[in-house]
Amino acid sequence: MKISLKIIILLIFIYPIYLQKLYAEEKIKIGLLVPLSGKQSDIGKSIMKSVSLAINKIDNPNIEILPKDTKNDPLKTLTAAKELKLEGVKIVIGPIFNDNLVYLDELKKMVFLSLTNKNINNFKNVISAGINASSQIRTIMKFKQMNDINRTIFLIPNSDFKEEIENAISQSKIKLKYTHIYETNPIELTKQIEKITMYPQRKQNLKDEIKRLEDSNEKNKEWKIKNLEKKDALGGINFDSVIVSDFEESLKSVFTSLLYTDVSPERVYYITLNQWFDESFLKEESLQPVYFPSINKENYDKFINDYEKIYDVYPNQLSFLSYDLVGLVYYLIYQNNFEVDEKIFYKKNKFKGKVGIFEINKNRINHVLNFYKVENNEFKKIF
Repeated sequence: MKISLKIIILLIFIYPIYLQKLYAEEKIKIGLLVPLSGKQSDIGKSIMKSVSLAINKIDNPNIEILPKDTKNDPLKTLTAAKELKLEGVKIVIGPIFNDNLVYLDELKKMVFLSLTNKNINNFKNVISAGINASSQIRTIMKFKQMNDINRTIFLIPNSDFKEEIENAISQSKIKLKYTHIYETNPIELTKQIEKITMYPQRKQNLKDEIKRLEDSNEKNKEWKIKNLEKKDALGGINFDSVIVSDFEESLKSVFTSLLYTDVSPERVYYITLNQWFDESFLKEESLQPVYFPSINKENYDKFINDYEKIYDVYPNQLSFLSYDLVGLVYYLIYQNNFEVDEKIFYKKNKFKGKVGIFEINKNRINHVLNFYKVENNEFKKIF
């Protein structure tokens, strides 16, 4: 009887260890849905390379990546996802583009970590892993609080990303003076910025003041008039900062229009969204400083350096994100005793990656980002 009791006790302690070892020895299958042919194949191949880098870094022979070509087509994406399901895959990195998500609701027991930064209208089995607007606005809120910025206007382009920005503003509860939807057409944009900044009124104020001085007997009026003639407009503006949710040349057009209406970065904070350290901004001295939330630049530069050394090509920006997603999936599976299921993204958790900190909760990912400014032709980290 005593011998039997000892055996039972041994089994109680040994069996969980045996199970964990068994889980650890099983193949951890992670699907990868990317375009490997067609117009977007360069992005897909770049992601493939970064995933290989991540696998080598983790150095666990039991991780198996199963790539499938989506051809950047929704139906081909569904077919490829079904093939992954037959191979026992439950978690997939990809697809990249929002358009390719439309049929994935059919595969409810699979989880898709899409690289899109769009959160709204996603299926329950699709998790947006991109640097979403909510994460960026939360980082901007921290910067606003640090600098006592209270009168912010938010400018949103009339584009397919408009709804996403509006939803993120609502969810974050960021305090704004007002929001404005603008047209990206340069002529219409200039007129709208003039109205927002009250430029015609301030321009008239300047003319009126010069005329008043000319008709007055004030001392040194010639000197005062001469100084006023150097100005473009006269009078205050009713905001201390502007957030522009735009990118590349369109973003520069908005900031240039603000400059034209005598609202310079010396008067208000120029703030925008993640620009992936677009080096063209370094040359735009008149627009500096420009502030923006972003991924960790030091880690990004190191990733680029390592990637170029191995592959002799420059990586796509999404490659950096996909590198982290492999680590994230492995970490969550490890935390779940190597049991792979759709619930591992539901529990509240955190993962520190190269991009920054991933916050996971109820099938949603948010990022804790850094904050930078472009000034004196360099990117400077603020926090």
